[in-house]
Amino acid sequence: MKNYFKMLRFLKGHQGRFAVAIIFIILSSLFEGVQLSFIPLVFDRIFNNKKILIPNKIPACLENLINHFNNTDVVTLFWVIPLGFMIVFCIKQVVLFCSDYLMNDIAQAVMRDVRSRLFERIQTLSLDYFSRRRVGELVSRITNDVNTIENAISYAVTDLFKQPVLILVFLIISFTMNTKGTLVVFVMFPLIGWPMMLISKKLRKIAKNTQEKMADINSHLMETISGVRILKAFGTEKYEIQRFRQHNQLYYKLRMKSIRNLILMGPITEIVGSFCGVAIYWVLGKEVLKGHLSSGVLMLFFASILQVIRPIKRMANVQTIIQQALVANTRIYEVLDTKPTVVEKSDAAELETFKDKIVIEGVSFYYEEGAGNVLQDINLSIKKGELVAVVGPTGSGKSTLANLIPRFYDVTRGRILFDGMDVKDASFKSLRGQVGIVTQEAILFNDSVKNNIAYGTFDVTMDHIRQVAQMAFADKFIEKMPKGYDTIIGDRGFRLSGGEKQRLTIARAILKNPPILILDEATSQLDSESEKYVQEALDKLMQGRTVIAIAHRLSTIMKADKIVVLEHGKIAGIGKHDDLLFSCPLYRRLYETQFRTFGS
Repeated sequence: MKNYFKMLRFLKGHQGRFAVAIIFIILSSLFEGVQLSFIPLVFDRIFNNKKILIPNKIPACLENLINHFNNTDVVTLFWVIPLGFMIVFCIKQVVLFCSDYLMNDIAQAVMRDVRSRLFERIQTLSLDYFSRRRVGELVSRITNDVNTIENAISYAVTDLFKQPVLILVFLIISFTMNTKGTLVVFVMFPLIGWPMMLISKKLRKIAKNTQEKMADINSHLMETISGVRILKAFGTEKYEIQRFRQHNQLYYKLRMKSIRNLILMGPITEIVGSFCGVAIYWVLGKEVLKGHLSSGVLMLFFASILQVIRPIKRMANVQTIIQQALVANTRIYEVLDTKPTVVEKSDAAELETFKDKIVIEGVSFYYEEGAGNVLQDINLSIKKGELVAVVGPTGSGKSTLANLIPRFYDVTRGRILFDGMDVKDASFKSLRGQVGIVTQEAILFNDSVKNNIAYGTFDVTMDHIRQVAQMAFADKFIEKMPKGYDTIIGDRGFRLSGGEKQRLTIARAILKNPPILILDEATSQLDSESEKYVQEALDKLMQGRTVIAIAHRLSTIMKADKIVVLEHGKIAGIGKHDDLLFSCPLYRRLYETQFRTFGS
């Protein structure tokens, strides 16, 4: 129940329209009962010209109304009753339209709001969260799970109000007609309720597994579509097809298990309903034969009982949707309730333009407690204008160190100072606005060339974009594209080569014009021709800036003012190239096995 009320919190901001929709739902349910009440008038008074007979004691106002119809001329009723029925029917349809439209409008608005909230929350989360979550799983929360919530609000919540009112209306009609027959029905109700409760419990468990499997499918789709080049390069298309078929087959089995349980509710209610019908026939048929009950009233009673069974069946469907929605609700709140681990202080100061040095003081860091330190007791000073090369074997903590400088992660121990200010005391905008990053994987968006270059830099002129493209040696290949700077480059720059993508990211960094630049093995995945262009563009970008380069090229290392050698998260040596060749065995080994391979 607590989870259900959490789901209803999504209605915040829509309470007024929701209340109006509920009023319309209740009114449409009442009109269902009024509409059904025309049966005795048609069959008893018009077709058989007999009086409407009800054995029960009924309210005086209702008794007076029945007496009025019993005493009204049949020919008059023949013309008046159909007109009255049509008026009631049309009003009911208008009310029904209003309730359905309002509930669907609310559901769509809730979906819009929840998607926005999820996206906003995801954008505020720290990088460590994404290291523990698959992209496809997060996409599934925003798409599949939110759609499930929409079904719960547009259909299930509507039925949660409508169907109980319908049951109440038809039971009141039944009690009014004949108490004895209605009690027979009540005896039968537990035969429906008990199996429904058991099936609902099963459906919730199945719903959880189904939605997790859909997340697996989404994740697999994201991985294989974004990595289609690797699939084709390694010839693993059949392997991935087989994996997808396995995920798909498991999802199919879970859906069929859910459908089987859901469909089972239909026969249960129908069988119980038929027993009710036979029991009522035996009990009330005698009253008709004795002349205590008119046939039209018996038909109204039968219709009311059958109408009671219909909303009960609908409630069974509602239970399925609600169970799925509650599982989706839990998954959505897992994201919404997650707090970022790296948080900006409420009184964060604006970091002034970098003037002196970055000091990394006694820094240690781990990703997860108990997993061991990735960096341990790092002490390093980087002066303005210096080129600092960071080298070391794979897994030594080079990229982690680079990620700590713009505070993508918070240090576990120690501190990082920009001109004497702890980065934890600075606002994200003022800190990260001074740091440009070029990584080995060029991150681009499915947008135009000019928008990718100008990403994050607003109010920039086209001339300025062209100028930075020229500085990054990107202008020539851009001008050859079908629409030049307006060409859409495809998902993650799919239509570009590795070197072209990297030059666009360098142009973006030049446009940002940061005083501090982090190069994370920016040329490590390029062929020699592309690397030449990219390296020239990087050389231009590095001019006049403080540069921290995770390096593998000997030319970059040789030019460095300071080389930091990392091993197992610790500093194994600091100095210039020639000094380290003699003083640091690890550096000498790296030089002999890796750096010389890339030449100068």
